[in-house]
Amino acid sequence: MMRTTRKIAVAIAATALLGASGGEVAQAASVKAAGTAPSACRPANHLAKITKAPSSAGHRHYRVTLTAPRGYDPCRLAGSPTGVRFSNHGSEDRITAGRYGSQRTPVTFGPGHPVHFDIQVPDNGRGVAADEASFTLRAPDGQIPGTSVAEGKLTVATGTLVGPARRGA
Repeated sequence: MMRTTRKIAVAIAATALLGASGGEVAQAASVKAAGTAPSACRPANHLAKITKAPSSAGHRHYRVTLTAPRGYDPCRLAGSPTGVRFSNHGSEDRITAGRYGSQRTPVTFGPGHPVHFDIQVPDNGRGVAADEASFTLRAPDGQIPGTSVAEGKLTVATGTLVGPARRGA
């Protein structure tokens, strides 16, 4: 009987806390869906793929394209993803990425509105193979909770930079 009473008390307290907070935890306002569907900006609600892009003088480039399936509401992104980490076959590399470009320009992301960002890697003959990048997306008013993951083959090195989110695939 004591165990059941404790479970009921915990359930009531959790329900009261959710009700007091409006049912949501603190988050960037851009993550909140404008309509009734979940936001495309949530990591579980979009797909991300890494592909090779044309090289420039002294750099290799890779494009990370994000797409959202139908059924999700659009949202706004701005700037370069943060906390970018690379891994190969499940083992995290020690390479961390900086960022470049305008961090304030917002873009709309959602079904029918793909976005991409660039990974710029120094072409210095040294590099580490990777097949996955994990990152946190940014909205105009803060970070979006959760970690997104993109898959695709790339080579990263010290000095790798990540560009801001831009419209299009």
